[in-house]
Amino acid sequence: MSAIDHFWAVIPAGGAGTRLWPLSRSSSPKFLHDLTGSGLSLLRETHERLAPLAGDRFLVVTGAAHREAVRAQLADLGEDAVLAEPSPRDSMAAIGLAAALLERRDPDAVMGSFAADHVIADRVGFATCVETAVGAARAGWLVTLGIEPTHPSSAFGYIHLGEDLADLPGVRGVRAFVEKPDAATARAYLAGGDHRWNAGMFVVRPGVLLDLLGRWHPEFAATLRTIAADPARLDELWPSLPKIALDHAIAEPAAEAGRVAVVPAAFDWDDIGDFDSLAGLLARGDGTDGALVLGDPGLVRAIDATGLVVPGSGRTVAVVGLEDVVVVDTPDALLVTTRARAQQVKAVVAALKDGGRADLT
Repeated sequence: MSAIDHFWAVIPAGGAGTRLWPLSRSSSPKFLHDLTGSGLSLLRETHERLAPLAGDRFLVVTGAAHREAVRAQLADLGEDAVLAEPSPRDSMAAIGLAAALLERRDPDAVMGSFAADHVIADRVGFATCVETAVGAARAGWLVTLGIEPTHPSSAFGYIHLGEDLADLPGVRGVRAFVEKPDAATARAYLAGGDHRWNAGMFVVRPGVLLDLLGRWHPEFAATLRTIAADPARLDELWPSLPKIALDHAIAEPAAEAGRVAVVPAAFDWDDIGDFDSLAGLLARGDGTDGALVLGDPGLVRAIDATGLVVPGSGRTVAVVGLEDVVVVDTPDALLVTTRARAQQVKAVVAALKDGGRADLT
């Protein structure tokens, strides 16, 4: 597959992945780790998935604290391909900054924003959907990829599909973006067939993105364009930008205004949000009934046990007679929980911060 003309891959690489503590930390977030056993970090997997489509046209937006680690993992990219945010301002600021820079750099650009911590095994299916989305973006749409649900999840937001768009095969309108539903509503969405998971993937012309932002947040868009015109003002102006996600800033109101399109996607997709979802991902490629191991299996002794074990300290971990357990062993912290309670790991991180142990988070 050849690269798409003027297509730029934007990779927001932020967040601390607190539900994956102590494996993921604020100093070493999950996108820098190999969580699939592939030998590549999630960031590297994202780059490898997008390179056939974008060539060397990449912009990675990450925190200043992670810039050198990102540069080390993506050493083939140019020096100006990794942008460092002075402080976290959520996804609208990060993606908007990339858009403002690309608007000036390449007037014919179409950008696709894809998070650094997603897992997509079907690269051909993914590429086909992106190509379709680029065609719709060139026509002026803000385009998202809607993931076909595999179960009635209440952990994801949803996209309510609209009608097919004329002259754009494989593309539909978006009626609305829906917040994470309760379990009953999620079951109804799955049964109805006209909702897709919102994976936060957007394809759009940079100028269209910024003009949409300017419609609802004019000062926000103007400030991003000012920074792009004079990057020396980044540190000065960045703190004034609102903390808001792209979905809330423009995708939701733009959908109500009839400006958003969706490419329904059938490829497998995983957002590794906690150790339960990580165990589910690893189980699909394991084929065993015992405990799953991420890391050196020689360090784990599991007897009549199921769940996930991550040996990261170099010592042997033994698990006996426990079902759906999660054990994560690192040099300075040990986590023991169950897959059912995996979402609550973030409470440990909050308690550590409140207790003055930010060194562990």
